[in-house]
Amino acid sequence: MGQILGWRALIEIALLAVLIYPVLVFLHGTRGAGIVRGVTAVLVIVAALAVGLAGSLKLPVLDWIITNVLGYLVIALIVIFQPELRSVLVRVGQSPVFTSFVKERWDVTDQIAKAVMALARERTGALVAIQRSVGLKTYTEGGVRLDAAVSTELLMSVFKKGSPLHDGAVIIRGDRVVAAACLFPLSENPNLDTSLGTRHRAAVGLAEESDAVAIVVSEETGDVSIAQDGSLTRKVDAKTLAKLLRAISSEEGFQATPVEELT
Repeated sequence: MGQILGWRALIEIALLAVLIYPVLVFLHGTRGAGIVRGVTAVLVIVAALAVGLAGSLKLPVLDWIITNVLGYLVIALIVIFQPELRSVLVRVGQSPVFTSFVKERWDVTDQIAKAVMALARERTGALVAIQRSVGLKTYTEGGVRLDAAVSTELLMSVFKKGSPLHDGAVIIRGDRVVAAACLFPLSENPNLDTSLGTRHRAAVGLAEESDAVAIVVSEETGDVSIAQDGSLTRKVDAKTLAKLLRAISSEEGFQATPVEELT
């Protein structure tokens, strides 16, 4: 027996056990669990025959059957377990082992841009500040702490009319919404249009005191404005907004993908 099952064979058996066990655990309680157990039992018997009989007794017919049947058996298993294999591949792709090399694509720029343009279409007032190199802790401490992943749904919920967080600004750092209902200092720049409201002046005020980018949605007109480096750009379209957000994403190390037409 020791000559038939050498150390190489023992290593192969151990490796097969390591590969099969996680599959059994994953399929536990599913319709495929019984099939896997049955197929595993058959494979064990076939392997024993292949090693014990075809190998030691040199039976060419049995060896031929085993060699040719195994290939078709693999194809049959793929067909039988197609749904389960799809689930396994999805889970493997979401594993931290792989996401450490390929960052999870939250596509922060897309989420922000879609929310802003949707709010603009609804003429829902909003103020979104994106932190860059200068920290905004002073303002986040005065707001309501959220620390949630950036999403279109979250941003629209925050600024929904009647929401307790509607007034004030949202501060985004990285791929997180740090806080909502934050208050910024109002700009005292005499050159600003006198028709501008509190949100626009707060956006400019923040841009004057930090390198943050503030995006404003006018409640009266639905126009989108961007405050950056102490200045205000009004009536920004979706493509210009997407371009700016992609530039900020690159600086912050986000995983940004091209933003499709949002209007």
